[in-house]
Amino acid sequence: MALYGSDMANILSDTLAEELVSISRTGIGDSLRSAIYFNRSNFEQLYLRDDLERDADLDTFVGHEWRGFRDTNNAYKTSETELGPYKFTIRAFENGYLLRVGTERVGVLLTTDDVTMQDFEEVAEAVVRILNEHVESREHQ
Repeated sequence: MALYGSDMANILSDTLAEELVSISRTGIGDSLRSAIYFNRSNFEQLYLRDDLERDADLDTFVGHEWRGFRDTNNAYKTSETELGPYKFTIRAFENGYLLRVGTERVGVLLTTDDVTMQDFEEVAEAVVRILNEHVESREHQ
């Protein structure tokens, strides 16, 4: 397991980073490929599985996903759908999956090998809960 962040901007606390990686690893197990935390202006790679290379173009990747996150959040925020409120996005690729989940201001991207829909749902709910708790604790300081 590789935790990242010491050489980066540290846009989130070490505690939150560790919690997000922990719940992601617990929910997805060894199928977790990477975890990236993002906000409107920055991102931080929190985890990269040891058998993967650190050569991905994360700036472009996260930029596309942030715009998609923002647009999707905005599109479904004000409209009622028969499906209910927007919760998260799953993207399927040839070599794995991407789970994009978050709140209005921050989000997490998880890349995985093959996992079940139930695993995605459980991890997404846990990530949102931790992000909301972090926002609430910062507001009460």
